[in-house]
Amino acid sequence: MQEELIKEGEFNYIEQGNGPVLLILHGLFGALSNFRDVLDRFKDDFTVVIPMMPIYGLPVQETHVRSLSAFIHRFVEFKGYKEINLLGNSLGGHVALVYVLTHPENVHSMILTGSSGLYENAMGGSFPRREDYEFIRKKVEFTFYDPQTATKDLVDEVFEIVNNKEKLIRILALAKSAIRHNMGDDLHTMNLPVCLIWGKNDQITPPEVADEFHRLLPQSDLFWIDECGHAPMMERPTEFNNILEPWLQRLFASSK
Repeated sequence: MQEELIKEGEFNYIEQGNGPVLLILHGLFGALSNFRDVLDRFKDDFTVVIPMMPIYGLPVQETHVRSLSAFIHRFVEFKGYKEINLLGNSLGGHVALVYVLTHPENVHSMILTGSSGLYENAMGGSFPRREDYEFIRKKVEFTFYDPQTATKDLVDEVFEIVNNKEKLIRILALAKSAIRHNMGDDLHTMNLPVCLIWGKNDQITPPEVADEFHRLLPQSDLFWIDECGHAPMMERPTEFNNILEPWLQRLFASSK
């Protein structure tokens, strides 16, 4: 997806399609390509936008969930988007939650999949054997139900990141920030439609996390995908899209 990247000022992003804005927020190790199937499925009916969050570009002391949410707000203001539909995976879901809390007037709906914000068994928690390729491969495989989803390219990418000291410092800072910044007391105030799509076999944000989000978010619907881990839009893209599409159709039909 590299060739489709638009660069304007501090922002690097993909934007395709027409219609209401579907703004996608990637996770800690998430590449924009993780959402290829979502982009392809929804670009006929939505303006699908995937900004690259500056995970490795912030000063270490500013590397936290709130600063990423502030970055997304600058991006939304820069683009002039209104009534956005936010889709976040993992850390991206956490950033979406903070954004909704601080700028509810800008958000029409929110879709969370494997979101942090309540609890996570953080993949970014520690890398005691970061120079051991097999150890990193196992860490990446832990993200998915089917270890085959952890392709060599994906493992290579994570291996490169965790063996870059500057990047690793920021990964650890963000992972700690996500764990510290628990949203449990704030969710009841988020009175907007929320779609929760969760892998039944998610080991990073386990199923009980989805149940808790569902209990605390007043207008939430919860959907499960069997034999699926922490990144349903990558591991089970067809099932993911087959849940999201009718949910969005119902949402827009009821708001007309």
